[in-house]
Amino acid sequence: MGLPQSLKKISEFLQKLPGIGEKTANRLSFYFLRIPQKDLEEFGKSIIELRKKTKYCHQCLNLTEGKYCSICSDTSRDQGIITVVESPLDIIAFEQGRIYTGVYHVLHGRIDPLNNIRPEDIFIDKLLKRVYEDGKKIKEIILAMNPDMEGEATAMYIRDRLKEIKSKKGFKFRVTRLGYGLPIGASLEYTDYFTLKKAIESRTQY
Repeated sequence: MGLPQSLKKISEFLQKLPGIGEKTANRLSFYFLRIPQKDLEEFGKSIIELRKKTKYCHQCLNLTEGKYCSICSDTSRDQGIITVVESPLDIIAFEQGRIYTGVYHVLHGRIDPLNNIRPEDIFIDKLLKRVYEDGKKIKEIILAMNPDMEGEATAMYIRDRLKEIKSKKGFKFRVTRLGYGLPIGASLEYTDYFTLKKAIESRTQY
């Protein structure tokens, strides 16, 4: 028996999401029929407003609805320590364990030549501009790319660019890489907070 057109459209859309196959998409579509109309309308409104309200933080490029994200706006955070991550999801991993009190910079990707992603295609230049302007206040920059081939290539590129800025401007901040408490090939998004804590504690000069 074929699905009604409205359910079929929902199912086809859900199948485009990561990790959702046809059967799961069909089950979720039927589940939406059991949700109270008010909740369904609220959910639909949130989806519609998602792209309209969500924007990049003016400082770190995390996702926010205001000019600055909640982390950059928090005066208790150490603005002199910047952890560079690939994705906003990596920030969530750090923040869940409350193991880190500095701020962030989100690249929104990583260098990946095989997929034609170059340094200028992610927010490396924004990081370099931030460092160039505020380098005197910075004590440490932690490179927290994922420990795989693309992550390492991205970290090495950023490290070399930061060295150029340090040499030119005379800045004294350290550049470190997360310690290898993280297994090779792991994704920060799925790493437990204890492993992240050990990785931060064992970070080394880079």
